Order: sequence, then C-alpha cells, then structure tokens
Amino acid sequence: MTKPTLLKTFLWYQSDLEGALDFYKKTFGDVVVKEENRMGPGAPLFTADFTIYGHQFIGMAIEGGPEFNTSISLSIQCDGQEETDRLWKAITAEGEEGQCGWCKDKWGVSWQITPLQMRDYLGNSNPEVAQHNWQALRNMKKIELSEFKS
Repeated sequence: MTKPTLLKTFLWYQSDLEGALDFYKKTFGDVVVKEENRMGPGAPLFTADFTIYGHQFIGMAIEGGPEFNTSISLSIQCDGQEETDRLWKAITAEGEEGQCGWCKDKWGVSWQITPLQMRDYLGNSNPEVAQHNWQALRNMKKIELSEFKS
C-alpha cells in the first residue's frame, strides 16, 4: 500500500451541489474545492472533493437519493457570540432553526453551531450554576452566551 487510508464525510445532495459549495465558500471562508466532476461539458456538477475548515468531504448531486436528516450533523465550534450569530444567520437564512444550536441549511444538511465558551458554562464547578446553564441551553434555538451564568 502506497497511499494512506482516508476518512471523508460523504454528502448526497438532491441537486445543486455547485450552489451548496458557493454558499459554503461565502459562509465559512475556509473552503477548498480539490476536485470537480461533471457528466459532460456544461453538465451540472456531479461530484466534488472539498474541505471546510480542513475537514474532508465528498459531495454528490443526484436526485432520488435519501434526504438529509438530523441523525448526523456537522459540528462547528466557533469562538464567541459574534461568530455564532454570523454562522447561524447565514445557515438559517434559507434553512431552518432547530434546538440547542442545531440548524439546517437550505439543502437539509444539519449543523451544530456551538461557541467554544459554552463548555465552560455547562461544566461549571458549581452544580446549581451548571444545572441552570443546562436548562437554559434546552430552551434555546441559537446559543446565546449571555443567558448562561458563570
């Protein structure tokens, strides 16, 4: 064996892989498309190998496959409320909000947008404060750090 085994996340889009990649480039910035494949000249994008924040994906666009669901989601741990707000707004603009930081983009891909600071609140050494923060999280859609106690 001359090449290492790789693990990539495979995403099957019903259509518009090119639109999804354009959206991800605008939203996340750190997106690299490594390879694109079409079924012929001028045909829609069929498959693409790409990365988001260094995580490797293969995307395929063909109608008739299973739709995305929330049994798997892509988790983005970001720094602070401002970045949480920016990503949440972009993803839910044509997608939908979920609970506890989960949301879906317009293609149905499920995302978790979680600020790194949330772990400090949820893991507070005072059990009453930690319990308050866990309860606050359960009542949120987008995570709002200002609702947590220190």
